[in-house]
Amino acid sequence: MTSTPRVPRSARLATFACFGLNGFVLGMWVVHIPVIEQRAGISHAVLGWLLLVLGGAAFAGMRLAGPLTDRYGPRTVVPASGVLLSASLVLPGLATGAWALGAALLVLGFCNGCLDVSMNTHAVQVEHRYGRPVMSAFHAVFSLGGVLAALVGARVLSWDWSTPGTLAGMGAFGVLVALGSAPALLPREPRAGKAPEAYGPGAPDGPGQAHGPGAPDGPGQAHGPGAPDAAGRGTRRPVPQRIRVLAALAFMLMLCEGVANDWSSLDLRDVLDAPAATAAFAYGSFSTAMTVGRLVTDRVAARFGPVAIVRYGAGLATAGLAVVAVTPWIPLALAGWAVFGLGLSGCVPQLFSAAGHADREAAGANVSRVAGLGYLGMLAGPTVIGPLTGVVPLNAALVVPVLLCAAAAVSARVLRPRVDPGLTPPPHGPARDSAGVS
Repeated sequence: MTSTPRVPRSARLATFACFGLNGFVLGMWVVHIPVIEQRAGISHAVLGWLLLVLGGAAFAGMRLAGPLTDRYGPRTVVPASGVLLSASLVLPGLATGAWALGAALLVLGFCNGCLDVSMNTHAVQVEHRYGRPVMSAFHAVFSLGGVLAALVGARVLSWDWSTPGTLAGMGAFGVLVALGSAPALLPREPRAGKAPEAYGPGAPDGPGQAHGPGAPDGPGQAHGPGAPDAAGRGTRRPVPQRIRVLAALAFMLMLCEGVANDWSSLDLRDVLDAPAATAAFAYGSFSTAMTVGRLVTDRVAARFGPVAIVRYGAGLATAGLAVVAVTPWIPLALAGWAVFGLGLSGCVPQLFSAAGHADREAAGANVSRVAGLGYLGMLAGPTVIGPLTGVVPLNAALVVPVLLCAAAAVSARVLRPRVDPGLTPPPHGPARDSAGVS
């Protein structure tokens, strides 16, 4: 049986710090959006277009950071991305026009995409070493970073502090966190030449051997298109079908998350005529339930496996949003948004984990593919629902994310680990059927 070297606890704590930093920096930007919009002298419509620039730049950063993380290792790419993201936080606060703000968001979004993929790739490496699920807790800390940013931002805004000064100070704090966590991050894992081990979703089917598109044909050696030559150089590998399906699932589930971010409060206000203060609790109940769910998902995944998390989580989200779409009562709608958040909470971390474990040598590239398409799905949420509301009521338009969640639940089988009985089991435990039985 192949053993895995123990990972220092400090590496896990450093990963928590990176996820918290990412959530905190983005939260500080979000909290200051109204002030930045006023300072730049732009309309809501122009801001909407500039937010698309932010998202597109993040997607580009994700696609670049994945291969870079595979080549140079997360210990190099994660701190560099964290420093650049923190330093770029001040740029939107300095913008005094639409073009300047667009350039600032281009840089901020690109750096965010780089940190997003590199820290998730490192999280996969930590999970691989731990031998049990730890991914969801990292995503929960990301959410907690956003909560901290909201509290800090609300306080400094009430004090009328200078926006550029505040963002510069918070950015400097982020630089210190990124640099302070760097020594504890794990080094780059060995490249080709050593037989890969079977850990996590998508583990190889035999000792040191993986099968499928783009997989090596023998222990420690790859053949065919995209295989490295004797010097370790190679052409681009084809994308395995498993990664394509995981990316599609990420697109669907993160689109549903984007719908909650943008339309949950509007649903209560416009459909149920709730007061503005009450309507705000719709997103609050969703985000709180999602954070709590991510804090407990790792233990559930260790017991029942990733297939059950996505299957029953997406099913629960389907039921919660269906209740929102049909109920005429505000309390039941709030409960539906909470159930929706609880169901979605553990799904996306399982997809990222599965992508990273599918091919140890291409973990960064695979995570970037899944995370990138998922991020586009989150941006597509408003685009999909908005035009539909011109034809049908908002609650009727919610049938789209309801169907996507149901489709994700049906497709959850793609996360089933493939492990040879003679090798160390993956961190999610042995493969289980739909009833959770090994």
